Amino acid sequence: MIIQPLLNIAEICARKGLTQVVLSPGSRCAHLVLAFVRHPQIKTYTITDERSAAFVAMGLAQQSKSPVALVCTSGSAALNYAPAIAEAYYQQVPLVVMTADRPPEWIDQLDGQTIRQQNIYGRHIKASFQLPVDFSHQDAVWHSERQVNEAINLAVGDTSAPVHLNIPIREPFYPTPEEQVNYDRDVKIIEITKSQATLDKPTWNQLLDQWDAIENKLIVAGQHVYDAELIKALNHLQEDYNIPIVGDVISNTQQLSRSIKYHDTFLGQQTAHLHSSFCPELLITYGQSLISKSLKLLLRKYRPRYHWHIGTEAQVADTFQSLTHHIPVKPTYFFSQLFSDLDFKNMLDGEQDEDNPFANLWQQHNQEAGRYVARFPFADSEFSEFEAIREALQVLPENTLLHLANSMAVRYANFIGLERPSGSTHPGAEIFANRGTSGIDGSVSTAVGTALAAPDRLVTLITGDLAFFYDRNGLWNNYLPQNLRILLMNNHAGGIFRIINGPKDQPELEEYFETQQPLNAENTARDFNLDYTLVKDRQTLQTQLSTFFEPSERPKILEIETNSVANAAVLKKFREGFVVE
Repeated sequence: MIIQPLLNIAEICARKGLTQVVLSPGSRCAHLVLAFVRHPQIKTYTITDERSAAFVAMGLAQQSKSPVALVCTSGSAALNYAPAIAEAYYQQVPLVVMTADRPPEWIDQLDGQTIRQQNIYGRHIKASFQLPVDFSHQDAVWHSERQVNEAINLAVGDTSAPVHLNIPIREPFYPTPEEQVNYDRDVKIIEITKSQATLDKPTWNQLLDQWDAIENKLIVAGQHVYDAELIKALNHLQEDYNIPIVGDVISNTQQLSRSIKYHDTFLGQQTAHLHSSFCPELLITYGQSLISKSLKLLLRKYRPRYHWHIGTEAQVADTFQSLTHHIPVKPTYFFSQLFSDLDFKNMLDGEQDEDNPFANLWQQHNQEAGRYVARFPFADSEFSEFEAIREALQVLPENTLLHLANSMAVRYANFIGLERPSGSTHPGAEIFANRGTSGIDGSVSTAVGTALAAPDRLVTLITGDLAFFYDRNGLWNNYLPQNLRILLMNNHAGGIFRIINGPKDQPELEEYFETQQPLNAENTARDFNLDYTLVKDRQTLQTQLSTFFEPSERPKILEIETNSVANAAVLKKFREGFVVE
């Protein structure tokens, strides 16, 4: 039997620009599945593992910059979405999660595939909605259509986020062969008008007065998608006003002409006296999380007098325990307007910027650390994953979409940095990482979603072995794109536990923390029809990297086998070897 209001959910989605849906099979969600599959304007993917499906949807949404819907059956299927929903919440990615459910009177009555699904995602969701189970009255139809509209509008608001629609459905679940699927063209559509928050003149004047009264200023970029207009505005501030801008690799600031990207190398080796010299009076931040523990510890110990955070999110983290101003506008608007006002003011005042010792200190150390990274003698040590990642990043093709898995892959990349492509209009690589929650789950699936959304661009995932095997169901689907490359660092253990203080000193390290494992990816590649190559030394790596990124008819895995003991020794040597010249 066809339930027309459920079919119309697909029509509302299509009319509001939600045209990609990731489905997981089940009977209770059959109405929704058929509604989306048969809609001519909607692209659907079927992925059996709900945990993987949700991360694939996140990758699709990140790259397409549009909301993506998820549909699953009732019961534990809905719970399996939770890791990706939490990640999407903290990364501000718009997902519209639709979970089929039993009618409310049958909850907790020992029926199969039945759990308490209302508000199942708790506080890791922007809003949750419960749709009607009975549509016999027109008000119930209006209520359903209004809630679907509201959910999509909230998902794509100033601060994007996942939303949840719980949809109780009675049997029968399937239309009869005689029934036709038709979509109502007169469904209720609630449009949301786009707008941009701005600051009034008195507020700007107060901020400019504070700016002028302070000598040492620092901009720190958290995780952020690549934004050409934002980079342009930051470049003006950096070049014309000599403001140091610090960005982890996930900040996508590598195209800045003088970005501070080697801070993890030089901040970890400085004396307390020199550390205090790096601290600003005014700290300006934007974006989400930071990788660099050294930077966070520095700014917590030597707190700035003022800390402005720029962003439209309602809840702002006080990461450095120094927040004084939340400025609720988009970073692109803020930095563009700041440069424009400073430029106009200086023109009227006839002021010229003088040499800035504070900025020079940051730049000097950044340049020395950059030279150190480029010249570090990996060849004098045993082959390591640090060396392999540096070599891979040096030959990464322009315009690549790069995913960095959690644990050591993203940390190595943060030490190495990405160089700005000379004379290029591209950022070199756009960087993605699941740093909202920083878990190892979902990195393969997220990269697959990105590759599906961007078939004309190379998508490369750099991952460790535990993160890869934890999420190999990300490869278990019928859509694996040929533009996907997986660079797998396999040290047969959770190598990070041999590096961080605490677990590395325990006698239980290998069995209970590293959890050593004997697997390699050859059988996984065979199962899922990927090209596969195994590398065990630096000479073979050089040879294989020359062809790894070339176009092919199948996705590829390049597995690099190293030793966790040697990896820890090389990183220790690197960290201890940097000395300011």
